[in-house]
Amino acid sequence: MRLSCQRGWVFRFRIRFLGRLIALGILASRGGAAACDLCGCYTPQLDALQHSVNGSAVGLPDTEQAFAHGFYAAVAEQFTHFNTLLLDGQEVSNPTDQHLESSITQLVAGYSFASRFGLQLNVPLIYRAFERPKGFAVESGTESGLGDISLLGNFVLFHKETGGRRAVNFDDPKSPHLQDSPPDFAVSIVLTGGVKFPTGDSSRLKEEFHELEIPGTPASGIHGHDLTLGTGSFDGIFAGQGALRYRDYFMEASAQFTLRGDGAHQYHFANDLTWSGGPGYYVVHRPDAVVGLQCAFSGEYKDVDRFRGAAAEDTGITSVFVGPRIVASYRNLSAELAGELPVAIHNTALQLVPDFRIRSSISIHF
Repeated sequence: MRLSCQRGWVFRFRIRFLGRLIALGILASRGGAAACDLCGCYTPQLDALQHSVNGSAVGLPDTEQAFAHGFYAAVAEQFTHFNTLLLDGQEVSNPTDQHLESSITQLVAGYSFASRFGLQLNVPLIYRAFERPKGFAVESGTESGLGDISLLGNFVLFHKETGGRRAVNFDDPKSPHLQDSPPDFAVSIVLTGGVKFPTGDSSRLKEEFHELEIPGTPASGIHGHDLTLGTGSFDGIFAGQGALRYRDYFMEASAQFTLRGDGAHQYHFANDLTWSGGPGYYVVHRPDAVVGLQCAFSGEYKDVDRFRGAAAEDTGITSVFVGPRIVASYRNLSAELAGELPVAIHNTALQLVPDFRIRSSISIHF
């Protein structure tokens, strides 16, 4: 390696990359159809923190100048397949093979104004295909369009790096030089807050006025609140994220609380709490490229929604997912790929719940 001439560039790249990455948002997609697919927001982690070069090596404070300003952009995809019927947490038969495939493409753009602050805009584009019983018939259809746009602010509450080693680099026998390694220990905490706007079409919620159960027909686990593109409400978003690394081992955790406002068509979505995290290891750890593997856990707690002032019994859920996640970065590009399977779901009444979920993303900073 040639860190003698590149050390300053590497540090600025790593820290700048982290600044953009954390600004991509803490919003998580968890649980059942109503909760996870209404958000659909890109969920990056603080991976870039784990491979920054110690700021003191180039005369920069560890925290005060950690996150340089500039533009960034990202595209993320989340695909969720729903094909399991649960009644109060217990699986029941699905005689009509009702199912729902949900694809959310998330467009993200933002700007970091200073060392600790940033703003971003999340724009979800949603496509859903479904098949469900309707009386004695089976109905198939699709729903697509713009989802609810979110505007978020990010604040780096704490960032610290310590350790690291200095050794002689003999890669160039004509010019041996001192070389600094990444710090042994790094920790960071980021806070996020923002507003979700009712830009998504909420007309599917009108179905709630006309739902009838016909005796002897299969019950549907897909309703208007599962297919709607938006909540029809202004919602508050409050989140926090932390990362801890020792050499090539790391641990990440995040949590988000969504405070729902009054929705459209007399339908009010419940507040929900989502979380994620897990241990990981960097299998590639070079100045210009990083690859990490993580065992990722995620979950959600959401109470029942309310329709016309009464509880919508088929909307509450508590869930836990687990699966592998791969993160990678190369120069000004970063990407991730994750697969998640449910290990525990408890729901209220009859719901169609996820069988698996796949997430991927790519981001660039300028």
